Order: sequence, then structure tokens, then C-alpha cells
Amino acid sequence: MMHKISQQMGDFDCFFTPFYADGIIGVAAKAGLTDFSILGGRHRKATESYLQENRLQVDFGGKGRKYDLVVTCTDLVIQKNIRNTKIVLVQEGMTEEENFLYFLVRYLKFPRFLANTAATGLSNTYDVFCVASQGYRRLFERKGANPDKIIVTGIPNFDNIIEYTHNNFPLHDYLLVATSSIRETMKFDYREHFLQKVKEIAGDQQIIFKLHPNENLHRATREIRKYFPDDLIVQDGNVHQMIANSKMLIAQSSSVIFTALVLGKEVYSYLDHNMLQQLLPLQNNGKSDERIADVCRQLIYSPQPNPKWNRAISGKLQKKWEISS
Repeated sequence: MMHKISQQMGDFDCFFTPFYADGIIGVAAKAGLTDFSILGGRHRKATESYLQENRLQVDFGGKGRKYDLVVTCTDLVIQKNIRNTKIVLVQEGMTEEENFLYFLVRYLKFPRFLANTAATGLSNTYDVFCVASQGYRRLFERKGANPDKIIVTGIPNFDNIIEYTHNNFPLHDYLLVATSSIRETMKFDYREHFLQKVKEIAGDQQIIFKLHPNENLHRATREIRKYFPDDLIVQDGNVHQMIANSKMLIAQSSSVIFTALVLGKEVYSYLDHNMLQQLLPLQNNGKSDERIADVCRQLIYSPQPNPKWNRAISGKLQKKWEISS
């Protein structure tokens, strides 16, 4: 997503970094204790490989330069060296449900990362928050995010879902089961019950299991094989294209449910589908990266030293986008 946005900002010198942290979280990351997250392990390696393969300019930890603007997909951690820099926060995808950890974070000021993406937007340290839809705007406002800082742009990767129907994935008309990395984020997952439900729904139909990239591959495979000894299990590949070729998605709690709903697929999941319909990301033919780049330019060129985003600025940009659509 960050790469897509940068491609709309060719008039600026853009640098990238794998996600990093300081303080006690940084110490834990260096000790390998956060390898289940984007701070380390296979995710850090995948990020570094992507940066290298696409020949992007890298400044690890943003330590090599002074920046006019930082664009990030999470405010669960706000690193010390960017706190005095203008920040554009971009919604990453579906946010997790609010549980007791979320309420500890919101009302007792526990560290935001404990609530994972349920706490997205609660830092109030960003200048602008680019969100997926009007439904998400209302959700983040209800959670306490500053409404003056929120602008509906749509989000790259979820703003042109119809494009996934044009693909080379060889299989069709199967039931796709998309698992979630619930246990890897320290939450309870009654996986056996979920697999029993899949068995009940699927019957003798062809099934493909698409594991979440964060999941423990060996454990997940062992559990699935107990009920489905012969069905295909994959951890890599484009899950959106797999959904496009399927006839049903069976999921736990994952952003890819949005893909299935937009494409009109039958969906079984843990989540309230009426709520999800209200939150569906804006479909703007893949223009979210352009809109977010407009936000970035507006912020960069706003008066120094204390730019204040407001609804009037958001309204002006959104009117511009409506005219150009």
C-alpha cells in the first residue's frame, strides 16, 4: 500500500523502512520476542525482500534523514523519531472486534498494541487519518478518533476488488476456507470447532484452505488434516484471486471477507455481515493511492509549524475527487 501511494508522488523523494519500534517493544523485537508480528521473523524478511525486489530506497528506522512527512498503516506504535513530523495514517484493512483489552486501552490508557487493530486511530498523534469508507469513518469517530482529522479516501488493495476476477488461478467453483492468525496475536481460537463447522457446511464439495501468512504452518496443517486428509492447503498466493474463483468463502475474521462480499460470494464467518456491509471499502476503480497522495501534498504544503487539518480541507478534496471521477 505504501509503495502504491509513493508511485503517485514522483515529485518527492520517498524512502521506506520495515516496521520498527523503540523503547521496551524495540528491545523485545531485537530479542526475537515479536517475531510473530510485523516487527520480525518471516514478515520482516518478506518486507526486506519486497523492498529489494522493487528497488525502493530504504532508510532503516528512518534514521538517515529528516523527513517532511511520514505515511504509515498503523498508529499502535508511534516511534520517537517521527513524533515531531507530519503523519498521514492510512487504514490497513478490517479492524478487530472490541474486547476487554480494547477497553483497557481506550479508558485506562494501556499500550495500544495490546488491543491490536481494534485500537487503530486512538493515538491522535497523526495529522490526517485516511479511511476506507463512510462506515469506517463513523466507527472510528465512535471509538474516539478526532472527526476533524478523518478523511474518506478508500484504501489501496481494497478499492478495485473487481480486478481480482481477471486472474490465472487454475481452479474454480470450490469452497475457500481462509483462516486467521488469532492465536498468533495471543487470542483464543477454538480451531477444532471452526473445522467441524467447515465440515458441516462443505459436505463432499471441493475445498481449498488458505492459511493466514502469520499462522504456524505445521500446527494449522496438522489440525486440518484431522478432518480433511486430502484437500489442498496453501499458505502463499493471492487470496483475493482465490476468492474470485470460488463459490463460497468460509472465514474466521479477516479483511478478505470484504473481497467476497463485494464480489457477491456466499460468506460464512464469525462476523456480523450486516455490520460488514456498512463498512465495505469504497470502490473507486483503484484511485485511493491518488487520493492519499493528494492528502499528503496538502499536508506537506500546509502552513508551518503547526498545520491543522479540518473538515473544510477534507470537503474540498472530496469535492475535487467527485468532479474528477
